[in-house]
Amino acid sequence: MLRHGSIGPMSTPTPAGLHTGAAVRVASAASLGGFLFGFDSAVINGAVPGIEASFHAGSAGTGFAVASILLGCAAGAWFAGRLADRIGRRRLMLLTGLVFALTALWTGWVGSVGAFNLARFLSGMAVGAASVVSPAYIAEIAPPALRGRLSALNQMGVVLGIFVALLSDDVIAAWAGGISAPFWLGLEGWRWMFLVELLPALLLMAAALWLPESPRHLVATGREAEALAVMRRFDGGVGPAQIEAIRATFAQAHAPRLRDLLDGHGRLLPLVWTGIALSCLQQLVGINVIFYYGTTLWKAVGFATGDSLAINILSGAINIAATLVAIALIDRIGRRPLLLWGAVGMTLTLSLLALALSMAHTDAAGHVALPAPWGLVALLAANAYVFAFGVSWGPAVWTLLGEMFPNRLRGSALAVAVTAQWLANWLVTVSFPPLLRGLGPAVAYALYAGFAALAVVFVMRRVQETRGRALEDM
Repeated sequence: MLRHGSIGPMSTPTPAGLHTGAAVRVASAASLGGFLFGFDSAVINGAVPGIEASFHAGSAGTGFAVASILLGCAAGAWFAGRLADRIGRRRLMLLTGLVFALTALWTGWVGSVGAFNLARFLSGMAVGAASVVSPAYIAEIAPPALRGRLSALNQMGVVLGIFVALLSDDVIAAWAGGISAPFWLGLEGWRWMFLVELLPALLLMAAALWLPESPRHLVATGREAEALAVMRRFDGGVGPAQIEAIRATFAQAHAPRLRDLLDGHGRLLPLVWTGIALSCLQQLVGINVIFYYGTTLWKAVGFATGDSLAINILSGAINIAATLVAIALIDRIGRRPLLLWGAVGMTLTLSLLALALSMAHTDAAGHVALPAPWGLVALLAANAYVFAFGVSWGPAVWTLLGEMFPNRLRGSALAVAVTAQWLANWLVTVSFPPLLRGLGPAVAYALYAGFAALAVVFVMRRVQETRGRALEDM
């Protein structure tokens, strides 16, 4: 169990013997899983009109086409933990890259909306698996002094994947002369939006063939000499004592299983509940509403379509900048302070955004508008919220999920927590349109502000610092 206590000094001294360059290269390669996670989640945004036109899909069919990936994500995350424990982290990354590649081809050549939905469900399983295996792998290969920064690289992969997907959608639509216009090989532009995913998928497969296996998995399968060699690639000071400490955490009579997450009374361990709550709160503060429905939101309060698209790109760029700041801070000030002050920042900015949106009014012609200065206030508050999330709950939650569980529970516990996260993502995604239509955007964002305030209390009471600690001490 993690211990309560102070958050420690403001920085962790870097031990001698660290091979930082090697660790960064391996973590960056593994973060291709995060890149595909972000790309595959966001690429459909630009393709929706083309899908509707090609398959003559109604609003219900289009909605299911968009949401089908989230159901696949939950399923993929659920099974990924046990599969990672069974076949290893590296092989699961290879398998995940293969599924990404095959479904990219499938969605590009598909002939019916039903087949498209099945392909998106399967690609969602790959996204769910990547969301489990990439942070787990990076946490398990990283030396304690570098683990926060290296784990945050996975979140950087996610936000870069989202940004590149949105950018490539625009470029392809421009080159093709329209989303549904014939492009290379006679295929419509929207199909190429999915086909270009083949390139990063193949890169992930190549990376998985090159990456070393996680030393924790090697110890769990009795390959201790290999584990020591892998650990020494990143920290020359590692010796047999560290291998013995890892072996002690796997001292049990059976392979890892979901039942190990229960206490003697058949209830989930408190640490698992903490992981589930962190995962759900990360989504319940409404961050994906900004990225899934940003255009809809800004149009609903009077912004033109072109302005709404520009705001979305600005928000994506701010998210990337915030993640860079998080990489610089996470091993200096720790995970818990980032989560705490990030939640405070989100509470304030979401509350201000809700107040600004409540000032929207409809003129005599039926046009919705935000009077001055509330339009500017809403823009500043929304992007300040994106920054507060991007510097804290985006990277810090994924870092904690990858490192907070004991070795023998990590695969299964991470799978349960991330499955809950995808279900919370689905809930927020499907609930925002009715909230927007029924109660208005101000009420929706006031609700997300309430969850951000709850996150402040939760971090103060339940989250403990993990910065600088070996995984065997968790």
